[in-house]
Amino acid sequence: MRQEFYSNGKLLISGEYAILDGAQGWAIPTKYGQYLRILPQQTGLLSWASIDETGAIWFEATYRLTSLNLLTSSDNTIAEALQKVLREALRLNPSFLKNVDGVQAKAELSFPRDWGLGSSSTLINNIANWSGVDPYNLLKTTFGGSGYDIACAQHPKPILFQLVNGTPNVKKLPREIPFKDSLYFVYLNQKQNSRDAIAAYRNRTIDAKFTDQITQITKRMVTSQSIDDFQWLMQWHEQVLSDVLGIETIQSKLFPDYSGAVKSLGAWGGDFVLATGDATKMVYFKEKGYNVIIPFSQMIL
Repeated sequence: MRQEFYSNGKLLISGEYAILDGAQGWAIPTKYGQYLRILPQQTGLLSWASIDETGAIWFEATYRLTSLNLLTSSDNTIAEALQKVLREALRLNPSFLKNVDGVQAKAELSFPRDWGLGSSSTLINNIANWSGVDPYNLLKTTFGGSGYDIACAQHPKPILFQLVNGTPNVKKLPREIPFKDSLYFVYLNQKQNSRDAIAAYRNRTIDAKFTDQITQITKRMVTSQSIDDFQWLMQWHEQVLSDVLGIETIQSKLFPDYSGAVKSLGAWGGDFVLATGDATKMVYFKEKGYNVIIPFSQMIL
């Protein structure tokens, strides 16, 4: 039987790193995401193709359906990571892939892979939906992370996300940001590996005061009424993280002369940043070679 699944991409506006230790974070699902299309075939194989936003295949693999042993692949590292996810889904639901003669799976992104909008989390959520398992459990036993990206994959609106005793707690935000036309996402022209960033964060000593501060900032951000107040909160958030991570803020490092505020999103050092300003101010970033600039309203689902 032909099946199709879709998951939203994500951006974490506040709470990066701290969200792993119970801080509340503000996350948004994006208009970009990933499809997983499942077609039956009579081959005894699971044939996989990953397709980018241009329609080009960037990864292929075939597995023996009964054992999920890898037979062929265009990239063994990626193939083994996918194999781990598929086998874990099968462990969580032993009836997955039973009474099936063969599968052709096509995973298709609607955004460039290096944008950092959740190529892994959307894949995990889609495979979880296909296999009938809990996506948070599948994430936990494979790639790891807080799970906010899984929540975004499933929810059509911005959310507040928090781990409470290790269990995801998701709240829908009841209102829109009144100054959203003054917010832009700027791509830094490099992909950041979130798993490496998490590992580096885990090597640092974290106290409860840090997570409490980030939660306080998050709560004030989502209720902020003015762009001036919001900019101040962005800068406060950046300084708190900078002190904990021992890393210079992205604004002081790359954009010290920018008149608005710039905040890192997700793993520091890559992917998108959030910048305040208007369309004319975005020329500043273009002149520095950052040409992917997306207004808040065009990114958010």
